[in-house]
Amino acid sequence: MLVLVKPIITEKATNLAETQNTYGFIVHNKANKIQIKKAVEKKYGVKVLHVRTMKQPYERKVKYTKKGISVSKVGGYKKAFVKLPEGEQIDFYSNI
Repeated sequence: MLVLVKPIITEKATNLAETQNTYGFIVHNKANKIQIKKAVEKKYGVKVLHVRTMKQPYERKVKYTKKGISVSKVGGYKKAFVKLPEGEQIDFYSNI
């Protein structure tokens, strides 16, 4: 199972990284905090203090078409924010 899907690089997440040394990741829906902590420590070579996770719910979309009503689900993912100790950081842009 691939635990880390991709990092979250938004304005708010970048601000958290600069001020509170907390980094965000989109993770696999079934990954738990221990698996996320080990994956971040292994991939980036840093020590993780703690992990916060949250699930973004699926969004229900309804389309009215000539053939009738079409209902579908969009989105739905799990994200995790990891806090690193003072002095350690993750550079997402080093591989570009």
